[in-house]
Amino acid sequence: MKSVLLICVTYLACCLASKDESIKKFPDDFLLGVASSSYQIEGAWDEDGKGVSIWDHTVHKAPMIGNATGDVASDSYHNLDRDIEMLRELGVDTYRFSISWSRILPTGFPDHINQAGIDYYNRLINEMLKYNIEPSVTIYHWELPQALQDLGGWTNPLVGQWFEDYARVVFDNFADRVKLWITINEPKEICMQAYVHVVNEPSSYGSGITEYLCAKNLVVAHAKVYHLYDKEYRHKYGAKVGITFSTGWYEPANPNSEADQYLNTLQHQSLIGIFMNPIFGDGGFPKELSEQVAEKSAAQGYPRSRLPEFTDEEKALVRGTYDFMGINHYTGLLVSAENVPQYPSPSLSDDVGANLIQLDWWKPGSAPWFRWMPNSLYKLLKHLHNAYPGVEIYITENGWASDQGTEDDDRVNYIRSALDQALEAVEQGVKLRGYFVWSLMDSFEWGGGYSERFGLYDVDFESPKRTRTPKKSAFVYKQILKTRSLDHHYEPESSVMKIDEGH
Repeated sequence: MKSVLLICVTYLACCLASKDESIKKFPDDFLLGVASSSYQIEGAWDEDGKGVSIWDHTVHKAPMIGNATGDVASDSYHNLDRDIEMLRELGVDTYRFSISWSRILPTGFPDHINQAGIDYYNRLINEMLKYNIEPSVTIYHWELPQALQDLGGWTNPLVGQWFEDYARVVFDNFADRVKLWITINEPKEICMQAYVHVVNEPSSYGSGITEYLCAKNLVVAHAKVYHLYDKEYRHKYGAKVGITFSTGWYEPANPNSEADQYLNTLQHQSLIGIFMNPIFGDGGFPKELSEQVAEKSAAQGYPRSRLPEFTDEEKALVRGTYDFMGINHYTGLLVSAENVPQYPSPSLSDDVGANLIQLDWWKPGSAPWFRWMPNSLYKLLKHLHNAYPGVEIYITENGWASDQGTEDDDRVNYIRSALDQALEAVEQGVKLRGYFVWSLMDSFEWGGGYSERFGLYDVDFESPKRTRTPKKSAFVYKQILKTRSLDHHYEPESSVMKIDEGH
C-alpha cells in the first residue's frame, strides 16, 4: 500500500514539475507592451490646427477598401482617457505610439508649431507616466506633411534636413519624459510601397530609381536625427534611439538549389539589408545587391547604377547610428528561381528576379498578404543575431489579422507562438529586450481599410463613440503581463476587463 501511495505521490510531483517547466518566464527587464500609430487611430484629421498629411490627401482622392478613410479612425484624439484606461486594464509596461508630423508642424516646417498638437501628446505622455506606463515614441510612422511631398518627399535630398528640424521640435517638447525613441517606422514600406507599388502614399511612380533614392535619403535622415539626439539631448535624458524595420523571413524554396540560395540572399538584402547594412553594417548598401543592380543597370543602358552610392563621409555619418534595432514581424516567404513573374523593368523586384511563395497549408489571416509561416520569428531573430552580433533588438510590432469579433483564438495562438519563439531566442543568446503587440485596438489598416482587425480591443466603427471592447486575446495578454510568464494552458474566466491595483 505504501509503495502504491509513493508511486502516486511521485507521479503527481512529476506532473506538477512538468507543468511548471512548460510555463516560461520573461526576464525581469524585458518590456512587454502594445503599439499603435497616429494616423491609424487618432482621427481628427483637420481639427485644432492640424495640417494635411499624405494620407489625408490620398484617402480623399481614393478611399481604401470599403470607402475607408482615417478621418475619424478609432477617434483616439477624443478618446484619450479610454485609451489610457485600456493600457491600465492590460497592465502593460510600455505603449508605443507615433507623433503626427502635420499635427504639430502643419506646414511641415517649424515656422509654425501647433500648440494644440503639442498639448495632445503632452497629455498622452503625462497620463501614461501617471500610471507607470513608459512611452515608446515613433517620430515618423508614414505621415509626411503633404506640403513636403509636393517638394519630392523622401526622394528630395533635403528631406533629412526637414526631418531633423521636425525631430528637434519633438525632442524639445517631449524628450524629458521619453526613454525609447524610434526615428522611422518601416523604411521598406515608405520606399517600396509608396514609390513603387502604388499602395501607400505618396503613390508616385519611378520604379527602379525612386525606391533607391528614397532608401538612401531615409537612412541619412535617420542618422541626422540620431546624431541630433546624441549631441544635444542624450547627456540630459539618456534615452535609447533606434529605427524599426519591417522584417519578413525569407528562405530558399529548395534549400539544395544554389539559384534559390543566391536569390534568397538578394531578397534579404533588397528588403532588409538595404536599410540595415548602412546603419548596422559597414555603412553602405549590401555587396551582392549593389553588384546585381549595377549589372542590370548596365544591361538596360544606364550610364551608371540606379542604386546610388554612399560617399565615405555619408558612410561615416550613417554607420553605428543606433542604440537598438526595432523589428516588425508577421510572416515570411519562400524564395524560388522557378516560375519567376514578369516584373516591371526597371524595378527592385526585377533587379532581384525571384518568385515569392506562401504555402497553402500556412494558416491564413484576414489580410490577403498574411499567412502564418511557422517559426519565422525565431529564425529571423537568430539570423539578425548572427548578422549583427551584440545588437539589442525590440520586436516593435507583431500580431494577427482576423475578422471582426472578440473570440479571437487564432490571435491568442499566434501571439503565444510568437512569444514562445522570442523566449527561445533569448535562451539562445539573442539580445531581445522587448515585445509589442500590434495593436492595442482595431484601427485603419492602410490599403485594407477596416477589413483587417489586429486589435486586442474590438472597435465599433459604426458607433459615433467608437466603443472599445476587449477580445479574448486582451485577457490572455493581461495574464501574461500580470504573471510575467507564458502559460499556453491559461483560459480567461471573466468577460469583464478590470484595472489591477497599481495600474
